[in-house]
Amino acid sequence: MSIKGKIINDPVYGFIKFPEPELLQIIGHPWFQRLRNIKQMGTAHMVYPGATHTRLHHSLGACHLMGTALDVLKTKGVEITNDEYLGARIAILLHDIGHGPFSHALEHSLVDGIKHEGISHLIMQQLNREYKGLLENSIKIFDHSYPKKYLHQLASSQLDVDRMDYLNRDSFYTGVSEGVIGYDRILQMLTIKNGELMVEEKGVHSVEKFIIARRLMYWQVYLHKTVMASEIMLINILNRAKELARQGKELFCTPALGYFLYNQFTAADFESTPEHLEWFCQLDDSDILSSIKVWQSHEDKVLSILCQMLTERKLFKVILSSQPLDHLLEEKKRIAQSLLKLKDDEIQYFVSTGTASGSTYDINDERIQIAMKNGMSLDISEIDNPVVNNTLASPIHKNYICFIQPEN
Repeated sequence: MSIKGKIINDPVYGFIKFPEPELLQIIGHPWFQRLRNIKQMGTAHMVYPGATHTRLHHSLGACHLMGTALDVLKTKGVEITNDEYLGARIAILLHDIGHGPFSHALEHSLVDGIKHEGISHLIMQQLNREYKGLLENSIKIFDHSYPKKYLHQLASSQLDVDRMDYLNRDSFYTGVSEGVIGYDRILQMLTIKNGELMVEEKGVHSVEKFIIARRLMYWQVYLHKTVMASEIMLINILNRAKELARQGKELFCTPALGYFLYNQFTAADFESTPEHLEWFCQLDDSDILSSIKVWQSHEDKVLSILCQMLTERKLFKVILSSQPLDHLLEEKKRIAQSLLKLKDDEIQYFVSTGTASGSTYDINDERIQIAMKNGMSLDISEIDNPVVNNTLASPIHKNYICFIQPEN
């Protein structure tokens, strides 16, 4: 039975089209539908109540932008076959399918040593077997082995449709207008030169605004100290649950979550045992949330207090600084000890230090190239009077200390 195309009403772009039956098959797969239950921005809704959009929203939006970008390039004489068009659309549709619960917040808490990109690749390979070779081009575009470099650049680079969608979408749902970008103008200014993706010179200011918007979103949203506090609490809850599971303690959890709490897996295990992938693809935010709800009354003091605090939004405090904060560590530990009467090995769950970082534009990575009218190609940081200078291109690094403190 053939599957007709669909039109989806997206809050950000309006009506977006999915005419390809192959895409709709993949969208309907349980492993893709699981993304409905994984929040795009982890625990950011604790600070921005509207930020409850999902990985499914983002994946559909990025797929829409990929189609728009390819259509623009085709009108400019770039030869893109129907198979390549479909392959690129599938590649971006599935680029985040390997995310676990709460997206980046729990990236390494359930499975050590393998990033979501690696799991996405394994899932795409499995789906390719299931769909009898349909994803061959998509996998090559995803892993940068397809001959046309620009197709991979559209999916994964410093100016890709992934970033364009999440900046636009995260800005929309958080209400942080600083993240709004001129994605439509950037897409119209795309061009191909020497097989590489570039932006026409007249689109340079839209690209600069894109980079600045990304910087502002890091400071205002992604590295917001209260967002960080809630994510650290969530990570600590999972770490404590894993510690108790290793001790053989009984924990309420769904079968899928229990599979990962009571077993240790490496990246090699995932690659060699398809069963692990099957279990992983049953996990979403609801597994974690239902467990946290029940763990509030667990006999383990550390676990129950952390779960109660997160559920009631009594979050840790965070201090951010460009200077080292280690001198505050002992004081915050004493406060935690006084408040909760903790054992020495339990204090780490309530007081911790680290470094938060993010990159706005990495001049050492594959650069954003501007196709100048005189025929030259320049990096965005090399044009006349560049906005993207060394200061803006430098990575964001902030030291933090995260701690519990008495309620006022």
